[in-house]
Amino acid sequence: MKQTVSPSPAKARMVDIAREAGVSLATVDRVLNGRDGVNAETASRVQAVVQRLNYAPNLAASLLSRGRILQFDIVLPAGSNTFIRDLGEAVLAAERDFTAFGVKPRLHLIEGFDPDALAEALRRVGRGSDGIGFIALDHPAVREAVAELAAAGVPVATMVSDLPQSARIGYVGVDNRAAGRTAGDLMGRFLAGHVGEVGLIAGSLAYRGHEEREAGFRSVLRERFPNLTVPALVEGHDSVEQSAAVTARLLATHPGLIGLYNIGGGNRGVAEVLRRRPADAPHLVYIGHELTPHTRRFLIDGVMDAAINQNPRAEAAETLRLLLGHHTRPGPDEPAAPVRIEIFTRENLP
Repeated sequence: MKQTVSPSPAKARMVDIAREAGVSLATVDRVLNGRDGVNAETASRVQAVVQRLNYAPNLAASLLSRGRILQFDIVLPAGSNTFIRDLGEAVLAAERDFTAFGVKPRLHLIEGFDPDALAEALRRVGRGSDGIGFIALDHPAVREAVAELAAAGVPVATMVSDLPQSARIGYVGVDNRAAGRTAGDLMGRFLAGHVGEVGLIAGSLAYRGHEEREAGFRSVLRERFPNLTVPALVEGHDSVEQSAAVTARLLATHPGLIGLYNIGGGNRGVAEVLRRRPADAPHLVYIGHELTPHTRRFLIDGVMDAAINQNPRAEAAETLRLLLGHHTRPGPDEPAAPVRIEIFTRENLP
């Protein structure tokens, strides 16, 4: 007697479900999409076949075929941060790669260091959104806004700086503690044999990512480079002007600094102050983040010694993929692909 071989789970299609359940394709479609018009017995039979075949629908294709567009909103801080500008441009440029999946990204710029303003922006944007990606401030008001969005069925992903104790579906960005440890390792190696002080400039410690970078940097110095100490940390709020001002004050109050680590943005402001130092002043090792047209020039000119980079194009695409997967993949959300830490000096610029 010839046996009927069921389709393999990887190849199961709606037509296979219809044949196995003895119903029409229209009936299968109604059952899979929860529409009325199918009696309970037939619906139960179809669901049993769906489970037996382990059918995984291509929901992205289904949404697109019905003219459904997924609106994904990316909320970024406004200001002079070149990396954030590049990230926003990467989000908009990624649209062409996601058009086939019916994805439309939208970009929103807001005040970057006000948690209440960020929480309100998330609520406002979320009212008409199918998913939100944003750079998180670690604050109860922001966590509460994320919880409200999740309860309303709007998936939220964090970018660049995480909010782990929240209802977000995933984080897209580098391991910031590892990035800080990398900066500490570089600083220690560049200043081998020297004893002195290293200054720290953060964008804002309201960003968990900046706090993690600081902790990683300090831990490496404590563990392996006790010849280097950190006398102070100042915040430049990722602003060119504010970063210049706090750098000048740091050098004035600690004239013996032999190193400087800029945890966040505002590299142009830091470099402007370093360029104004007397020609006979000893070289001050300067390490910062992100490879931009500005930091590239600082590396070539010798003002900056190393830039620790994360790829904004990869982060933009992975955020959209994570949000899309929430809508199109059955079961729990898959973790985001890790973002690599890159180290650039003047000798290995791409």
